[in-house]
Amino acid sequence: MIGQPWIDRAVEVLSGANSLMAVTGAGMSHDSGVPTFRDAMAGLWARYDPQELATATAFRNNSARVFGWYLWRFNLVREVKPHPGYRALVHLESLVEDFLIATQNVDGLHRRAGSAAVVELHGSLRTFRCFDRGHPYDTAEIAKLAAPTVEEVDPPRCRECDSPIRPGVVWFGESLPQLAVERAWNAVTRCDALLVVGTSALVYPAAELPEIALRRGIPVVEINPESTPLSPRVAVSWPERAAVALPALAERLMSARSRT
Repeated sequence: MIGQPWIDRAVEVLSGANSLMAVTGAGMSHDSGVPTFRDAMAGLWARYDPQELATATAFRNNSARVFGWYLWRFNLVREVKPHPGYRALVHLESLVEDFLIATQNVDGLHRRAGSAAVVELHGSLRTFRCFDRGHPYDTAEIAKLAAPTVEEVDPPRCRECDSPIRPGVVWFGESLPQLAVERAWNAVTRCDALLVVGTSALVYPAAELPEIALRRGIPVVEINPESTPLSPRVAVSWPERAAVALPALAERLMSARSRT
């Protein structure tokens, strides 16, 4: 059976939880074929440091180059599909009274898979807004733009204020969305157990969430094929990919709940 004895211990830890939180990172998306932030610097973009394309200053200096990169990523993400691990989290949401996913990913795959309770801590490639005043911009208009085969693509302009359009992601040096932060931090202070999937546990402030749980004595189940700074301290460190572990875990938890 997949992941023995980790799955047994994970089921033991999570089966009694009425309030469950999941924190997901790049490893979750990677199993659907979404490159990590730095892995995306390939091909046309190989000669750039990602931080050259992910700041407000970079956008001011060369909005066409920055927008071109994000348009390339937007089109890439549109082509991938949520793997079975995403649907497993949808099943977990149906099993507990209180459930929340806090994700560091910007690809929108949790929502596409059907998860309702999701906060996107780093924003989303599924939303766009104007640079100067934050007016929302119709994503359907972005989808009409051709996938770039050159580095620079002039961003469209806001219909209200003529400001250039930027992606709705959090750039380096920007604050996380306040409402998303409040929901995530409130959830970790009330959850009975925390599931950490595919995250390095190195990127703050999101990396603070499992630390809060550990300080509270809340059991943490980590799913990650690689060891992280969390691994020695959690209740379960399951060395497996999200696409494999989560469906097996959801199936076992659903079976356990049906017997109670």
